[in-house]
Amino acid sequence: MNVSIIGTGYVGLTTGACLAFLGHKVTCIDSDEKKIALLQAGKTPIYEPFLTELLEEARPNLQFCRDYAAAVPSAHVIFIAVGTPPSADGSPDLRYLSQAARGIGQYYDGDYVVVVNKSTVPIGSGNWVGSLVRESFEQHRGRKTGERFSVASNPEFLREGTALHDSLYPDRVVIGSDDARSLEMLYTLYRPILDQTFAPPTYLPRPEGLGAVPLISTDLASAELIKYAANAFLALKISYINEIGQLAEKVGADIQQVAKGIGLDVRIGTRFLQAGIGWGGSCFGKDISALVATASEYSLTMPIVEAAREINRRQRERVVEKLLGELKILKGRTIGLLGLAFKPNTDDLREAPAIDIARKLVERGCKVKVHDPVAMERFQEQHRDLQVICCETPEETADDADALVLITEWQQYREMDWEALAPRMRSRIVLDGRNALDRARLTRFGFRYLGIGG
Repeated sequence: MNVSIIGTGYVGLTTGACLAFLGHKVTCIDSDEKKIALLQAGKTPIYEPFLTELLEEARPNLQFCRDYAAAVPSAHVIFIAVGTPPSADGSPDLRYLSQAARGIGQYYDGDYVVVVNKSTVPIGSGNWVGSLVRESFEQHRGRKTGERFSVASNPEFLREGTALHDSLYPDRVVIGSDDARSLEMLYTLYRPILDQTFAPPTYLPRPEGLGAVPLISTDLASAELIKYAANAFLALKISYINEIGQLAEKVGADIQQVAKGIGLDVRIGTRFLQAGIGWGGSCFGKDISALVATASEYSLTMPIVEAAREINRRQRERVVEKLLGELKILKGRTIGLLGLAFKPNTDDLREAPAIDIARKLVERGCKVKVHDPVAMERFQEQHRDLQVICCETPEETADDADALVLITEWQQYREMDWEALAPRMRSRIVLDGRNALDRARLTRFGFRYLGIGG
């Protein structure tokens, strides 16, 4: 099939690379001239493991451009994968979605095409996108569209850091549409993934025992709600274990053992029950805000979902509180932060806990030193106003520090020589914000180890 994808962020680029790898002819469109130039040169504007390799392997079926006219008319399927950042009131900003829909309407040639919302969009956006495409087509062509296109929702469930794995070997594929023809076309598009009939890349082997991937075929509104409901539930799970962690600290319990004890119940599961400084990234916070905003349009409140957001906010404050409890005075102290990205294996800083924590410490009068193995360049571009010292190595971050805080559980930090690090610090305090380090090992090296949740 001929596929066009509008937007080359995490979702658009990984989707395009995977579909091209599977043999579809894919054109990715983006208005950012610099980004397109990078991609045309074989480079990637984001950090994602194995993305460069897959793009190279898929290159015969993949092209990049800035021009709708070059990509839209020949497409059988057009994905909209643009950003929907939160507005001031928490509702999604849909200006880029609107621009994409109007661009499709202006340039598509009138042959049947499926327009797919891949972006996370509010419930009802499918109908809205359809009306924008139709209006733009009629405005520029001077005739009715008839039944020449349909709109579908195909929400993504990608985890940054494992986005390619999640695209090729998903837990499920969700397709929502009120048009049987579009459902059939998308089934055909995804059939190699659904049936797992493709030869996997050597660097991304198929998980052992993976069979057919479940397909959820539903109406537009249900597909749109599935995405929001899934992310809200995962966020709730993390916030729940962090709330239990606060009680664990008070009563002297070990939150990691508590999480294991409840997670082995098959009705609960162990995933997303890791206590720590909470979630970040582009999805959870934005999607929770959008879900709450949508509910308010129908005079509904979502107290459970809102509580998950508030608990997550408090976890970042607890880092400052724990340091204050140990050091008594923060003004004039040197604090090193290990990790800036919101999670390992990405350079994404959106809603990253490290940014909030660094700001709070600077406001308290701390000298803050930071390191990240991947996200330093992006941090320096996006947060020039934040008065911190950017370090080239973890060791430099530790020099003369009164405390180190593990923010992002990069493998590099787990495995580094903590014994050699100890004498470089002014005081050997380590706050493990992810409960990822070996407490016994660090204690043996003379560190005062602080975890989250006891």
